[in-house]
Amino acid sequence: MRIVNLNPADDIGASAWFVGVDGFNLLMDAGAHPKRDGLSATPMYDRIRDEDLDAIAISHCHHDHVGTLPMAVRYFPAAHVLMSELSGAIVDRILHNSVNVMSRQRDELGIKEYPLFTHKEVEGISPDFHYFPYFREIEWASMRKIRMGLKSPTLEFLDAGHTLGSSGIYVRTDEGSVFYTGDVCFQDQTLLKGARFEDLEVDTLIMETTRGNREPTPGFTREEELERLVESIEKTLARKGSVLIPAFALGRTQEILAQLALLMQEGRLKKQPVFIGGLGRVFTEIYDSQAKRTYRNHPDLRLTRDLNIVVLDRKQADTMKLTGGRIFVITAGMLSENTGSHELAARMMEDERHGIFFVGYTDPETPGGRLRESKIGEPFHYSDGHGELIRNCEMLNFDLTAHAHREELLEFAIKLKPKNILLGHGDSDSRDWFEAQFKTHAPKIKIYQPGPGETIEV
Repeated sequence: MRIVNLNPADDIGASAWFVGVDGFNLLMDAGAHPKRDGLSATPMYDRIRDEDLDAIAISHCHHDHVGTLPMAVRYFPAAHVLMSELSGAIVDRILHNSVNVMSRQRDELGIKEYPLFTHKEVEGISPDFHYFPYFREIEWASMRKIRMGLKSPTLEFLDAGHTLGSSGIYVRTDEGSVFYTGDVCFQDQTLLKGARFEDLEVDTLIMETTRGNREPTPGFTREEELERLVESIEKTLARKGSVLIPAFALGRTQEILAQLALLMQEGRLKKQPVFIGGLGRVFTEIYDSQAKRTYRNHPDLRLTRDLNIVVLDRKQADTMKLTGGRIFVITAGMLSENTGSHELAARMMEDERHGIFFVGYTDPETPGGRLRESKIGEPFHYSDGHGELIRNCEMLNFDLTAHAHREELLEFAIKLKPKNILLGHGDSDSRDWFEAQFKTHAPKIKIYQPGPGETIEV
């Protein structure tokens, strides 16, 4: 079995793995690097351009896992594109939004390579995508190889609990089995229940390591962290300040909206408008429409019905009155420039009445990361557009991640007892932590950290 890491950088980057086994070839994920621009953000497809690719399987629809799918289809037009049914409800919206973002960046930042694909290209390929329910074993070889008398390997999507449609990918052949975790969450969130990775017999495990460098807080529980967030919202509204929760449009936004809806139903928070972004509204409607097909808590909760959701446009973010206790759950989660959350945070941070509350990961090199490191009353470089600002508002961080804690992933992998583990989708210190733990607690397992473009034979 031959496995190639196609991530162009030695970090979380652009998720893409090539697996070649028994004469069959599979690409798992086709992501884009969130901190790179143009072609440098794309997976190293040139390393597999000469391969006879049978299929492309997508773990979930976050940009770093699906953001270059049209390019992969362009390079490998004969390959089947496979994903879970729930991802199928999302993927078109994600890809069309990517075209919009790239087009804007071409005009505003002068990135001549953008867009890397077009709306027309997305419209042309999406009717041929194949969607499958969780836990259905499917054959993925090309018909040409099956007609040659070759026995197709099988593939199965398992619920990863990370976001709507997220999947672990389980590949079985006569020569062995591979399991790719994708991004996984073992704990229940407010809406989505934890991953269902059960009854697996795996020879080779490819696993994410996102939180390997994150030490657990003694006595931490998700319930207590949610309560801390609720209390912080209550205090901010009581002093007539507004609350900004920067959140990714897919996943984090819906989880936070669900928590707000439950609080308002309980009378803990007064019923009031909740301002979100346009893309957040799109995915919230999809979450509602797929509620009965999703393994989730509160299956009867409908966010667009049970909350007074108001879509905030960019002009409003620049001009609307912020005092009086408003609640904003706005894209982007890292306060990226040219987003509603970026502009709102710039307006709010100098007023001590307001609160900016982070509920997920922020890269240190983004405006959100710099704001998280800022100190009250001291100037700091927020962004190129706004330059230096001074923060006087309350700024708090809440660990409400949709990724598995490192101890959970370690326990899962050791119980699985694979012969080989490939560590990816994490910074070097995160991968190093996992490798050290495996060498101590499971020394018989072979551990690999393939670098960009590196091939591993197992």
